[in-house]
Amino acid sequence: MHLLSVNTGPPRRVDYTDAPSGTTGIGKHPVHTPVRVTAPGAPGVGASGVGDDAVCDLRFHGGDDRAVYAFAREDLDAWERDLGCTLPHGAFGENLTTAGIDLREVLVGERWRIGDEVVLEATGGRIPCRTFAGWVAEQGWAPAKGWLRRFTLSGSPGVMFRVLTPGTLRAGDEVRVLHRPAHPVTVAALFRAVTTERKRLPEVLAAAEWMEREQREIAEKYTAKYGTAT
Repeated sequence: MHLLSVNTGPPRRVDYTDAPSGTTGIGKHPVHTPVRVTAPGAPGVGASGVGDDAVCDLRFHGGDDRAVYAFAREDLDAWERDLGCTLPHGAFGENLTTAGIDLREVLVGERWRIGDEVVLEATGGRIPCRTFAGWVAEQGWAPAKGWLRRFTLSGSPGVMFRVLTPGTLRAGDEVRVLHRPAHPVTVAALFRAVTTERKRLPEVLAAAEWMEREQREIAEKYTAKYGTAT
């Protein structure tokens, strides 16, 4: 299990985002020098946890519980076959392109040590947005219309992380699992619950203390309204 690349991107003005700034940092590319990773700060204030990486809409992206985003090379390869195109590392806006890890099976709250210093903690999967659809269409990989549903139904959202121990990352760094919490809630299960299987939302609250803010709030509001019966 290792990193194939660490990816960053500058802000760029586009017409398919609803970010107040009109810009997006979704266009990321591999960096060939060491990259500093830190906890960026509170939601709505902190941006990316990855040095020199742009997060342009702080309403929905960035902050401590969405500091770093990973996507598996294996999933990019599957999309290449499905879409009939070439997807480079960083193609889906991920900061870390991983190899040898089934990200769907990562537990919410699972901790990774990457390289010699950095410790990350999984908080949930990426919820696809309008900007993602526009980016995919701009690259010519797929039409924007229907892309969000298509990505959602794939069930492989990648993993968002918070930074527990800052440090430096580079391509080739080994990934080691330090800790797996004593609950069964995987990133994929949480993603399905907040998107296509809402009746499962009470179950994912077993991982509430580790979950990123938006998905935890969705689960809490649903459970408060409908109770815990499934």
